Amino acid sequence: MTRPAEDFLSVLNSRSQDIFRRLVERYLDTGLPVGSRDLSRLLQVELSPASVRNVMADLEDLGLIAAPHTSAGRAPTQQGLRFFVDAMLEVGAVDESERSQISRHIEGSAGQGKVEDFLTEASSLLSGLSQGAGVVIAAKADMVLKHIEFVRLDAARAMAILVGEDGQVENRILDLPPGLTASALSQAGNYLAHYVVGRTLSEARKALNDRRAEQRAELDELTQRLVDAGIATLTDPKGNGAPTVIVRGRANLINDAMASDELMRMRQLFDALESKDGLLDLLGDAERAQGVRIFIGSENKLFSLSGSSVILSPYKDANDRIVGVLGVIGPTRLNYARIVPVVDYTANVISAMMARKR
Repeated sequence: MTRPAEDFLSVLNSRSQDIFRRLVERYLDTGLPVGSRDLSRLLQVELSPASVRNVMADLEDLGLIAAPHTSAGRAPTQQGLRFFVDAMLEVGAVDESERSQISRHIEGSAGQGKVEDFLTEASSLLSGLSQGAGVVIAAKADMVLKHIEFVRLDAARAMAILVGEDGQVENRILDLPPGLTASALSQAGNYLAHYVVGRTLSEARKALNDRRAEQRAELDELTQRLVDAGIATLTDPKGNGAPTVIVRGRANLINDAMASDELMRMRQLFDALESKDGLLDLLGDAERAQGVRIFIGSENKLFSLSGSSVILSPYKDANDRIVGVLGVIGPTRLNYARIVPVVDYTANVISAMMARKR
């Protein structure tokens, strides 16, 4: 279990904290273990390599650094990176050129009118800016209905046609009660349209269920049965509400120099993203957090196998509801100070675009 940052702050003096911070920053910059001689040159106060080694030994005893292989250098552990991120990370602002690039590309793709277009563009941009993989996880949209009607296919079946305000069309097949007339089919469609148009699918279901008593008084038995079938069509036909996943830049995380077990773990991560295992939990976590989250190594079960770091930020719809997360997947030595504000700014741009889609 990861210890809170306060535990380490209480036992590390300012010199130990400075040595640890510079070791981590050097490691994040180069990806290589850092030796005591290199560290002694980086310190503002003069300190011998032997004195630095003593401090490094204390940091190792605390589990903050370790030797990744038989060398004189040390690298931060997962716990050490978590301590650094929580207690020492200094996050700046996104520079003007990157802000302009993010806004321009996302707003340009939004001109095509489809939400998925600018979400895909956001994923590609994050991949390019981070040299990692850009990821967007979008909750299944709750369609706002513009039109609903029934079209008879044969004596026993009809098609329910649902049209959303965003132009989305869904066709669902339902069974007809025996003996249903054409006028009853039309009446059921008109009845449903009166109560569902302008509402989301979940709002439409609730409005119709609230009027259950009135329906029985207004509709005959066969028409009522068809209305009930129509209400059922407003439920996700797969019953799972699985989110949409957009990943760009996978090649940035896979290279020929990888060991076979590393390559296998990374492929398992992408398989898990495609199968959507654990994504609803991740969306729920983002909703509770209400801000940028950083997962390092095994801290999130979805990314634990790959040993990756993940920086995620939620984005909202026009009703200020969190409807997805976006971010960057990369090695644990990501440039957190630079990427955190980029992810946060991109999420804000996406939220602004979603608000305009109202």
